[in-house]
Amino acid sequence: DVLNTPANTTLCPQVLFFGFGWLFFMRQLFKDYEVRQYVVQVVFSITFAFSCTMFELIIFEILGVLSSTSRYFHWKLNLYVILLVLIFVVPFYIGYFVVSNIRLCKQRLLFSCVVWFTFMYFFWKLGDPFPILSPKHGILSIEQLISRVGVIGVTLMALLSGFGAVNCPYTYMSYFLRNVTDSDILALERRLLQTMDMIVSKKKRIAMTRRQMYQRGEEQNKQTGFWGMIKSVTSSPSGSENLSLIQQEVDALEELSRQLFLETVDLQATKERIEYSKTFQGKYFNFLGYFFSIYCVWKIFMATINIVFDRVGKTDPVTRGIEITVNYLGIQFDFFYAISSSKSSNVIVLVLAQIMGMYFVSSVLLMRMSMPLEYRTIVTEVLGELQFNFYHRWFDVIFLVSALSSILFLYLAHKQAPEKHMSL
Repeated sequence: DVLNTPANTTLCPQVLFFGFGWLFFMRQLFKDYEVRQYVVQVVFSITFAFSCTMFELIIFEILGVLSSTSRYFHWKLNLYVILLVLIFVVPFYIGYFVVSNIRLCKQRLLFSCVVWFTFMYFFWKLGDPFPILSPKHGILSIEQLISRVGVIGVTLMALLSGFGAVNCPYTYMSYFLRNVTDSDILALERRLLQTMDMIVSKKKRIAMTRRQMYQRGEEQNKQTGFWGMIKSVTSSPSGSENLSLIQQEVDALEELSRQLFLETVDLQATKERIEYSKTFQGKYFNFLGYFFSIYCVWKIFMATINIVFDRVGKTDPVTRGIEITVNYLGIQFDFFYAISSSKSSNVIVLVLAQIMGMYFVSSVLLMRMSMPLEYRTIVTEVLGELQFNFYHRWFDVIFLVSALSSILFLYLAHKQAPEKHMSL
């Protein structure tokens, strides 16, 4: 009963999840890069498949799909595999690809093991300051492993939720858009072109000066005798003393040109957002922005209440669905494109897989509180004797800090932006 039809019930969706993760890896993450390490693609797809399977098992608990014995077996198998990937496989390969990018390292496997053992040391010491340990649990018990993964995952989830709850209305609402006109963009582009012309002109001066110095040096080498030596010592090429000064001016202008270019791109993106906000879809997202503003205020208020009165808040499925949709499924991968390259892309994808796995494991820990008592029995047995209340309080604390910090950061950035454009 455990290995026949129930296995097919969970295996077929896992194959679909694996294939979807594989296609997402190829079509989205690595669409601009050549895939050279298929092990990275396999690890990412396996992490995605088993992460989605945990939510599938939660649905099975609610709907009563499969027998309780089968569900317990698949819960155990799924958790052990995802923990094996998150604690052993992904950190090892992250260390391996980091070491591989260092040319001086000859013993890649040895240094990769050193990096992994360093990770395991800090990962294990992570449990010391938190009330998540129990002396009766073994070193490699599922409680010891998932408790530490839960701390990291809940922290990441709270940080993403706090930032997403504040950034989503700030991004969607047209109220926060700056007034940008075509004349502002043209003025900035004109200044950028002027700066580029000045850079080209000064670089030509440097090239001409060096050419003249080289020609004078050849003429002096042809002169021999006592008077030739005296003339080479006493005379200095004209313009040589200004060469370093011109180079400093070029460096300053190049830095200014980079800033002007970024400002131009920012103004153009803002202009496109203004045009987009006038469309039907833009007005729809503007309405969502007001909705998420109310949600953000309510979430901050409830987190404060939970911390002050030391109570454990129950997250309803709608709120959890909003958090997952906004903070995970709605993440734009511009950051990946900004920092990835042919060497770092493997490491970035593995870090994303690590975050994704810990995010889903922590979601199961927090969603357990939202499930009715009759549906959480097997989940509680599989997860073991964890301090579930601690994770909810920890989530509220980190969420509140993240939300308030995001509000302060976005306020300062929004307040400084118009002054910066006016000064340009």
